[in-house]
Amino acid sequence: MAGRGIGCLPLILGGILALAWIGEVTHAPPLQVETFDPRSPRRPMPQWSDEAFVIEDSPDAPGDSMGTAFAIDRDGTWLTAEHVTRDCSRIGLQEGEVARPVSRIVQSREADAALVRDGLPSDDALPLSDRVPAAGSAGFHMGFPAGRPTLVVSELIGAASARRGRSEETEPVLAWAEVGRFPAGDHMLSGISGGPVFAEDGHVVGVNSAATGRRGRILTTAPDAMIRLVVASQAVDDRPVAYPFAGLADAEARFAAWLEQGVIRRIFCDVDEGARRLTTAVPNG
Repeated sequence: MAGRGIGCLPLILGGILALAWIGEVTHAPPLQVETFDPRSPRRPMPQWSDEAFVIEDSPDAPGDSMGTAFAIDRDGTWLTAEHVTRDCSRIGLQEGEVARPVSRIVQSREADAALVRDGLPSDDALPLSDRVPAAGSAGFHMGFPAGRPTLVVSELIGAASARRGRSEETEPVLAWAEVGRFPAGDHMLSGISGGPVFAEDGHVVGVNSAATGRRGRILTTAPDAMIRLVVASQAVDDRPVAYPFAGLADAEARFAAWLEQGVIRRIFCDVDEGARRLTTAVPNG
């Protein structure tokens, strides 16, 4: 099947990055970016579906940006999208009116997912699952499009594959059809990248990755690819309990509570070519 063009969720900050950073660049530890890639000639990733999408590269050079992150362990482990953390010289989680720098990131080379290993502790953590929901079931996407807390409701189309720009490598994704936003709006979904998508049973089944420019399709990381990154990091001890959503009102109430508790936060990327970065590798396991 011919690939369908889909826009990458741009991470435009506007004036949001005016938040103060805790610690000067000269005193902060260098950002350590580890990579996890389970692909190999002997262990190729399975082809999920004949439906394929092409995620268009942004024509602009990398710049300061914002996305969404969510806690998966109360001790400070967070998930976000890999493209939110790509090419950053420093990364920070929002804490009130400041950005609190982190120093250890594990980026997946299989899917658009990245794990923060030393983020802020959280009062709660979100439950993860590697199960693909049934086609047609509801999805609840949470994050900060255009910097505003927003709940996007969708229906699952099914499994698909995606490739980014001119890359020949594909990644497994889930494709969703948007059916509503709360609060209502028709703005771009900029900033929801990295936020969780929940299945009706209350589990997080992916990370928000890309969307069409207008209302339409939303792509999220495949749940098993997300879980492989989490397991490889060896950073998660919590096993939160998932509770099925009782409907839209319940999803809105939980989102508001998680925002209040700081379980879902904005994450910031600062691009500085003069900053030093260290790159290591995580064993495939």
